[in-house]
Amino acid sequence: MTDSTITLIAALLDRSGSMQGIADDMRGGFDAYIAKQHGQPGSTLVTLAQFDDEYEIVYQNSDVGTVPPLALEPRGCTALFDSIGRFVTEIGSGLAALPEDQRPGDVTVLVMTDGYENASTEWTVEAVRALITQQETDYAWDFVFLGANMDAVDIGTNLGFAPGKSLTWDASGDGVKGAFAAVSGYTSRKRSRGAVPLGSIVFEDSERRAARKKRQ
Repeated sequence: MTDSTITLIAALLDRSGSMQGIADDMRGGFDAYIAKQHGQPGSTLVTLAQFDDEYEIVYQNSDVGTVPPLALEPRGCTALFDSIGRFVTEIGSGLAALPEDQRPGDVTVLVMTDGYENASTEWTVEAVRALITQQETDYAWDFVFLGANMDAVDIGTNLGFAPGKSLTWDASGDGVKGAFAAVSGYTSRKRSRGAVPLGSIVFEDSERRAARKKRQ
């Protein structure tokens, strides 16, 4: 049995060049989200990777209390498919190497991007969708997709993310703030769900509206 007291939040963040105008907002939003996970019941681990047309693991399975401030330096293009495929595969391999009773009982994979795929060479949308479906079905992983400058529900669904767990946000300061507030609310509801089925926990309409606000 996995350890139900351990939660893993695995975040994959877009750092492509189009993020330049909201880089400061992203840093503040992500740091605020992580801070809200500190003090939650049980043990919280965080894994972070960033991508453009390259992919980088920043840290793995770090205790939430030791996570450093987000360093985000936008550059490059958007290899979304390759990055999701590699990220999910590496998380799975890392957890498989642990004794089962040391593996987190709750795994959330959060993907946040502000643009469409335009640089992948190894993974296709079909392969990504199959991988996500496998991890959801076999291991009950939870997948959340935040997409700006797109219909995130449509794009997320095509990638294998559930519609209720896909959120469109505006690429603005207020949009970033709303997106991370939505993820915080979603995560809090999930961690206190008790016997409520995981699939019934989705983004609320008020959270969706807040993530679409543009800075005036």
